[in-house]
Amino acid sequence: MAQHQCDLVVIGAGPGGYVAAIRASQLGLKTICVEAEHLGGICLNWGCIPTKALIKNAEYMHFLNHAGDFGFNIKGVDVDFGKVVQRSRGVADQMSKGIAFLFKKYKVQSVMGFGVIKAPGSVEVKDKSGAVTDTISCKNIIVATGARPRMFPGIDVDRERVITSHEAMVQKEIPKAMIVMGAGAIGVEFAYFFNAFGTKVTIIEMQKNILPIEDVEVSKELEKHYKKYGVEMLTETRVLSAKTVGKGVEVKIQKKDGSEETLKADLALNAIGIQANIENIGLEAAGVATERGFIKIDKFLRTNVAGIYAIGDVAGAPWLAHKASAEGITVAEVIAGHHTDGVDYNNIPGCTYCNPQVASIGLTEEKAKAAGYEIKVGKFPFTAAGKAHAIGEAKGFVKLIFDAKYGELLGAHMIGPDVTEMIAEMGLARSLEATGPAIFKTMHAHPTLSEAVMEAAAAAYGEAVNF
Repeated sequence: MAQHQCDLVVIGAGPGGYVAAIRASQLGLKTICVEAEHLGGICLNWGCIPTKALIKNAEYMHFLNHAGDFGFNIKGVDVDFGKVVQRSRGVADQMSKGIAFLFKKYKVQSVMGFGVIKAPGSVEVKDKSGAVTDTISCKNIIVATGARPRMFPGIDVDRERVITSHEAMVQKEIPKAMIVMGAGAIGVEFAYFFNAFGTKVTIIEMQKNILPIEDVEVSKELEKHYKKYGVEMLTETRVLSAKTVGKGVEVKIQKKDGSEETLKADLALNAIGIQANIENIGLEAAGVATERGFIKIDKFLRTNVAGIYAIGDVAGAPWLAHKASAEGITVAEVIAGHHTDGVDYNNIPGCTYCNPQVASIGLTEEKAKAAGYEIKVGKFPFTAAGKAHAIGEAKGFVKLIFDAKYGELLGAHMIGPDVTEMIAEMGLARSLEATGPAIFKTMHAHPTLSEAVMEAAAAAYGEAVNF
């Protein structure tokens, strides 16, 4: 059994944990990062990165199906679906190796195994059989163990026909029909991916709209395009049960009027939320408090136990990789004794990588009104943007919301081509408390998609010239 001493142990090497470990080491802390499975965690290996690789394939498939619009006569496209999946896995593997390189570069010690807190300042590492391989004495502990798909009674996930996102990424063949349970980012992205390859997709969502946390206009715009793709969307509909029957699945649903129906397909994807990985990691023994299934923290990522911190999905919503990374940097600086204002949870961008893409930050129009703001709203469609037409993606819009009194940007909501890249400008604008005039008086290059941001800001003040 190996014994170690250090300043900091990070349990989990996902986008929160590995970033925290590297930043802590940069700040002079002797750091050990414990990971049970893959460097990079779920995001890099089974989430953010490989799914985006799959979606790129879907975008190419979408182009091939509409190649005639660009003057290419392509017929009878032969899809090697196994190679599509293989490319995605290769991207993930390459990125995971990159984390190992970064650990070596910044002198972070990596210990593979399952980390368990024995007491404040003490961590054990176990192998898959449960045997203790390492013991670590430390001054501080960061819990970054992430989360997994939430399971619900009646939804019998067997990972063969009733599946999670993990299995959805490594299917051996294209299903003829698929039911997606849940229309958040994960559900909507997989719906787009499989639809692009010819699968008949049905989305079931309990709320009024798909992507229910987004601005209503954005959600409705996405619904419009999904209908064009042939995706069926059953909103205000509950899943009562889902199970494998023979070589397919049966999903029993209840509609808004109370009527019930049983849907059949080849696969059913459970995409209804996540739950934190808080079990069997020693929280109870250390006295760490949890709340509604997540570790309770303050603005500096501290738990109720001195010297123990928590970041990322295990510490609660929003469950986003970039939020976890921001928390990782913050907590490393807190532990190292550096001044930090903490994470700005009011300025976290959200992105959904479907087609058209969706991106947002700040308050929706509805929430801004509910908060008592008098607002100015500017909206600019990509149908009025030359670059969008040039690339064949003239769909969607940019919607900006400003405080009418002071002009401050309250929220930005986008749907259209590459808006997940454009949202960073809005995050910077909000962090600098930029006003509407400051945005539209800033010269934006022509022709670019980002001109839509300038035009939307101008529209809010009645000064748009291209719409």
